Amino acid sequence: MDLHLVPDAEETPAERAAVDHVLGPPESGWDGGARHDGAERNTARGGHDARGRRHLLLPTLWSLQERIGWISPGGLNYVCRRLTIPPADAYGVATFYALLAVEPRPARVVHVCEDLACRCHGSHDLIAQLEERFGTEGELSDDGSSTWYRSPCLGQCDRAPAVMLAVAGNEPLERVVAPAAAPGVLSLLAGGDAGPEPACIPPQLGEGSLRLLRRVGRVDPASLDDYRAHDGYAALRHAFSLGPEGVIRELKDSKLQGRGGAAFPTGVKWEAVARQPAQPHYLVCNADESEPGTFKDRVLLEGDPFAVIEAMTIAAYATNCTRGYVYMRGEYPQAHRALERALAQARSRGYLGDGILGERFSFEIEIRKGAGAYICGEETAIFESIEGKRGEPRNKPPFPVVEGLFGKPTVVNNVETLVNVLDVVLRSGPGFAETGTESSTGTKLFCLSGHVARPGVYEVPFGVTLRDLLDLAGGVPGGRSLQAVLMGGAAGGFLRPDELDLPLTFEGVREAKTTLGSGVVMALDDTVDLPRFLMRIAAFFRNESCGQCVPCRVGTVRQQEALARLLSGRTNGGVARELAVIAEVGQCMRDASICGLGQTASSAIESAIGRLGVFQGGAA
Repeated sequence: MDLHLVPDAEETPAERAAVDHVLGPPESGWDGGARHDGAERNTARGGHDARGRRHLLLPTLWSLQERIGWISPGGLNYVCRRLTIPPADAYGVATFYALLAVEPRPARVVHVCEDLACRCHGSHDLIAQLEERFGTEGELSDDGSSTWYRSPCLGQCDRAPAVMLAVAGNEPLERVVAPAAAPGVLSLLAGGDAGPEPACIPPQLGEGSLRLLRRVGRVDPASLDDYRAHDGYAALRHAFSLGPEGVIRELKDSKLQGRGGAAFPTGVKWEAVARQPAQPHYLVCNADESEPGTFKDRVLLEGDPFAVIEAMTIAAYATNCTRGYVYMRGEYPQAHRALERALAQARSRGYLGDGILGERFSFEIEIRKGAGAYICGEETAIFESIEGKRGEPRNKPPFPVVEGLFGKPTVVNNVETLVNVLDVVLRSGPGFAETGTESSTGTKLFCLSGHVARPGVYEVPFGVTLRDLLDLAGGVPGGRSLQAVLMGGAAGGFLRPDELDLPLTFEGVREAKTTLGSGVVMALDDTVDLPRFLMRIAAFFRNESCGQCVPCRVGTVRQQEALARLLSGRTNGGVARELAVIAEVGQCMRDASICGLGQTASSAIESAIGRLGVFQGGAA
């Protein structure tokens, strides 16, 4: 293939080492090695193999980013030679992800969250102080060694405001600092130490009613022995005794529904994949929870990583998968390290690999690190990203259970859904279904953030009311009054203070025309400027639209423009006309966008207008 490499752009020795760190040294002229003279010059050996490693494009770009600090034309050329990818194609992938840079950057970068929960806790003031004392985002320090950038949600909403430090080099460093203050961030920019990682302690620590969180904060996440001492791997042993069909039968009896927002019956999905004749089958654990206000999967990954591995192993056993991927947010370095450490221990002790626990069953798990793209939380966008392409959603059908990752039948579940499986297997499907309501069984994790006294991840049975949940988190602090509650995150909807007796079930929120989404419950007190809060939501969707389909690409822009006119008071034809434009754009995005991002990009904004009366002088 004639790759048309960027002229006069050669990789440096450091860039070559960064790429070889992932791909290994080149073996022939066809994957970036030296060309030979004579007859061997004309042989094509290795060309197909090089192209077959396209799925390693994102890990390779990450290696350049982490070790060099950015992806130069020379570095990109070398990646393209190694993987036989045209530079224009690879450039399109690199520029798709916000955490990858194709322009020179200093080695030390601080990402400062400006999203919804952090706005409630002073991120604007933090950014203003950085602009005054350091410079605007992207401006270099005096010695050129550091800079800072604004960031969408970092998934640290219980510790807001949050920042993430990234230091490139032979031993790259990524560290979250939360809560953060201006003096600490300035110290980081000056080369200071990030300090210890924040502890993962759920507010309900020690309560006997916990199921999903029962080990978080109580066991050492770095110790397989400690996990086993707290019932770890009992579920997998029982699953082997049930057999694959028995596991799926229990799962269907449990009525477990997916916890990522779609609420699809998990047992039905697993059975559909298990019955597919095409091989191999793949399992993908969706740990790319990028919805602003969501951080429950991070807590599970940091505090109980072996539970995720055990649950994935059971899922693979039931659905005949031999390989699984955990697609994890790039903004979760602590969770990445915890899971990587746990995987190594599980592998060394026979809980992963060939013949797990002496059974004729083999399974392996690989972590794939996302790079800052909200859309990659969509299941088919994850496939594209793992395969080394831009993370753009696919049209459906075919559905993933038939044609998913690498064109093969694929199970996709998020972290919380998978961890529920351990309880289903241990308690039996009917036993699991005794908790919750008839249609919403089990417990649910909710991410409480914003203006509550004790933010964090809470586990409650389905059916408790929103009022119960807010009381559990200590209510609104400081004697302030509650203005609204955002349910489900930026893609969710608002509720009024007089709607707090809503039962938190799938059927309850459907009836109330709102959503549980991924479990976001963000309380907003009377100090929040709701119109500007909506502007942040609109800006988020405009920035995160992948641009693949016109209704979403254009609609998110038109939505933000209409809100900006309403905020400025310079409307086109009056307030009612602008609100009609927002409603029409929202309907178009719902009807014609191919994925959930476009279909829900106006949900919160329209609910604020319709339910809270924003821009109309008060509650509707």
